[in-house]
Amino acid sequence: MNIEQLNAEFGIAGKLSFFEGKGGVTMARIEAAGGEALVSCQGGQVLLFKPAGAVEDVFFLSEKAHYGPTKAIKGGAPVCWPWFANDPEGRGRPNHGFVRNRPWDVRASEALPDGRVRLSLGVVDTEDTRALFAHAFDLELEVTVGARIDIGLITRNRSGEPMTITGALHSYYRVGDVRRIAVGGLEGVSFIDKTDGGKVKTQAGAITIAGETDRVFLDTSAPITIDDPALGRKIVIEGSGSRSAVVWNPWIDVSTSMSDLEDDDYEVFVCVETANAGTDIVTIPPGGEHRLGMVVGLG
Repeated sequence: MNIEQLNAEFGIAGKLSFFEGKGGVTMARIEAAGGEALVSCQGGQVLLFKPAGAVEDVFFLSEKAHYGPTKAIKGGAPVCWPWFANDPEGRGRPNHGFVRNRPWDVRASEALPDGRVRLSLGVVDTEDTRALFAHAFDLELEVTVGARIDIGLITRNRSGEPMTITGALHSYYRVGDVRRIAVGGLEGVSFIDKTDGGKVKTQAGAITIAGETDRVFLDTSAPITIDDPALGRKIVIEGSGSRSAVVWNPWIDVSTSMSDLEDDDYEVFVCVETANAGTDIVTIPPGGEHRLGMVVGLG
């Protein structure tokens, strides 16, 4: 559908509208009671979310982000699916799967009685995807915006055999100074340290960032907080359908090597990802479904 058709079928006056964004990418702007958000139909990706009265967006979005079909938009909450991180079969398939680089269809929109607004996007298997992932699937992103944002990623197995997946909502959170933040809720949890050869360690106290950080936390579903004294706020992340979490910051060397980040962008974001990663592998029976979700707000 073109922009005019999308607005005619799914637009909600004063609450939800579609427009052509950077790179010709179709965007949805949601203005709900309690908060506003920006969603990209390319990649099925929430880009921005700001609760009413907030000075800064909750999510970080790079000024140098690429908008188009070949690369994920750097920032917001990209969808990693049907695998997380490197190709688990070593076949040279894209890192973090393939749906974050594809256009998603708008499926539904709704103004809820409590003032929130809901938008649903979806993508299904094609001949191209079956060359990468030999399953018939239906993947849906459900975004509900109010004072908090509720993002659900629903995988439906439309094939006649079990489907095994990993994945994540690879969320980039804006912070005032990454050196001063404290990520809480993972104290005492075992993690895979990907910056130290994959050694399994135990988190002692809150997480602080003083260098490249890439940790996959195992067997945890507790809420996670980001205490940010520089911006004077606390971000609260509540996951569901997840028994793992990822905390990542590229630090200076990796940041400067990325064409879609400013050299110093690593100072103003941290990724805290609601995930099915590490040992948290999901098997969905034929005809079954799995929902990976997170609710994010300011505490």
